[in-house]
Amino acid sequence: MSLSANMKFIVLISALMANAAFAQTTSKAYKVLLRTVYNNSVPMVACEDLRTEKNVVLLDTRARREFEVSHLKNARWVGFDDFDLSRVADIPKDTKIVVYCTVGVRSEKIGEKLMAAGFKNVRNLYGSIFEWVNQGNPVFDAQQHPTPRVHAYSRVWGVWLQKGEKVYE
Repeated sequence: MSLSANMKFIVLISALMANAAFAQTTSKAYKVLLRTVYNNSVPMVACEDLRTEKNVVLLDTRARREFEVSHLKNARWVGFDDFDLSRVADIPKDTKIVVYCTVGVRSEKIGEKLMAAGFKNVRNLYGSIFEWVNQGNPVFDAQQHPTPRVHAYSRVWGVWLQKGEKVYE
């Protein structure tokens, strides 16, 4: 049985409140949260698998300001609110694509759009940039320099970022 958007929001807020105290000490709470918010409509790829992946196009589905604070190396910004398929028109449909955002919800929705448009090898980064950074992987600023800064989206979501310097601008 699928949850409505309102029910998902209520479950999400409940999970955030119930697990916020544990967010700094355990990733189990984060995994519970992710199980709650994902539709599982786009196959997942784990951070450890992405680290060894070759010939993959990384698409950042966050707001431009989030991307400019930091992003995965060589990622391409495509946005979310104003996402348009024209931003990926140059990518062959059989290319390995990994989408990501803050925790994986927005990227899952963009992944669905990509798959509906005929892209055959789309995966969502499990836990997205938060999980990537929490596992000690590097992120890069707008000038492609390594940075500890990570846009944490909001203070509510920011509790799940255990490493790095949280930015809320």
